[in-house]
Amino acid sequence: MTHLDGNALAGTFADILGIEITTAIGQCGSCHHRSELARAHAFLTAAGAVLRCERCQELLAVIVRKSDKALINLSGLAHVTIARP
Repeated sequence: MTHLDGNALAGTFADILGIEITTAIGQCGSCHHRSELARAHAFLTAAGAVLRCERCQELLAVIVRKSDKALINLSGLAHVTIARP
């Protein structure tokens, strides 16, 4: 499956969590690689989206959108740093 960069999920994260991920720094919980979430590999499907570490390809986040809610799993991220305006 071909991936996009994390920018493909910028609108989704902004809609659901109200954060701008193109500049947010995430740390992979597996290999501890730190980089902008916009550089992570995004895989989009009809059911939702998956975000994987650009270095080790471990799962960082899963987003599933339903008609009345969004299910978000960020357990693959050790942490996320978001710059304050």
